[in-house]
Amino acid sequence: MSILAWFATASLAGWLWLLLGQGFFWRTDQRLPPVEEDGATGAAGGWPRVVVVVPARDEAEVLPLSLPSLLAQDYPGEAEVILVDDGSTDGTGRVATELAERYGAAGGRYGAAGGRYGVAGGRRGLPLTVVSPGEPEPGWTGKLWALRHGMALARAREPEFLLLTDADIAHGPDSLRLLVAAARANDLDLVSQMARLRVASPWERLVVPAFVYFFAQLYPFRWINGVRPRATAAAGGCVLLRTETAVAAGVPEVIRRAVIDDVSLARAVRGSGGRIWLGLAERVDSIRPYPGLGELWRMVSRSAYAQLRNNPLLLAGTVAGLVVIYLVPPVALVAGALTGDPASAWAGGAAWAVMAGTYLPMLRYYRQPLWLAALLPFTALLYLLMTVDSAVQHYRGRGAAWKGRTYAGSYVSRQGD
Repeated sequence: MSILAWFATASLAGWLWLLLGQGFFWRTDQRLPPVEEDGATGAAGGWPRVVVVVPARDEAEVLPLSLPSLLAQDYPGEAEVILVDDGSTDGTGRVATELAERYGAAGGRYGAAGGRYGVAGGRRGLPLTVVSPGEPEPGWTGKLWALRHGMALARAREPEFLLLTDADIAHGPDSLRLLVAAARANDLDLVSQMARLRVASPWERLVVPAFVYFFAQLYPFRWINGVRPRATAAAGGCVLLRTETAVAAGVPEVIRRAVIDDVSLARAVRGSGGRIWLGLAERVDSIRPYPGLGELWRMVSRSAYAQLRNNPLLLAGTVAGLVVIYLVPPVALVAGALTGDPASAWAGGAAWAVMAGTYLPMLRYYRQPLWLAALLPFTALLYLLMTVDSAVQHYRGRGAAWKGRTYAGSYVSRQGD
């Protein structure tokens, strides 16, 4: 056998292991646990109080599409929304207030300015409070600084649950009700749904489903949700968190430096003895557009090296693994066919077929053409280059840059960091 054939065989062996031994990561059936809502809440004394906390920095463009979906939640219990304007320069707070006047409840308030607004005719939606905590203190990332402020205000309302959701996330009208029912019925401390990301442009079709696919490969949902969990993660766009668990885990203070805050949050909760669940969303969507490759590149590269704990050895291992697992199969198939090396062609083709087969469920979930599965090696090459670029930007002092802030020394935080 040629050297290429040996590499192709190693890739095929790797894919067979990923297919069967990595928590069936490629399946997309981990959805919000179905429950009988009356049974989940009645025995516990009715629907609990919930406060929704939304950190927002320069989100005036997306708020008209996302915030009304929160204000219009069909939730039987007491609930309200706190939007934390994290130093925006585009009028985010003003837009939020205007939306609340149109869609919110009477008696809301604009905390930063101290003024009040009302809606004639009684309650039309959840009440909204907009506050601004000022610039982050040293040692805090901007989002977690905003969450700290919002969660502190929320705890004063004594809610049983906090819903932490990003400003670009739109929720179906029953989203909050289903999250609370699932948490109550299954005795969960953290319930997180990975929002369905926008897939509209050609680059989004090529890159976005793969983003979720790679995340699930790294953190198999079954391993997270199992009775004896083997992985820990959450998706920061939609996290329902029990308030007493947040206090016991010391969040967000304990993860204040984390760039990948959702995984760090899940680790802190589990480290304090909390039970977590993560799955794919059906009624929660991200509306943030990434129409071009440049926007997608920045979205991935800003935190890719932080995911590797800014470790050059982990970077080298990741690059080598991506090459063997994703790039060798098509190269071996084509080179073997052209040079008369049947072992390389057969092993490379078989590995490529298994790879594409594991990607099909995610493409179906995103309602994308199935032929895109054959392009996964090219997409993986893009992610490899994004990861390397993330490391380069880190060593240039521009790592983890987001909306005018750079967190060069931040990473995925462990409990206690």
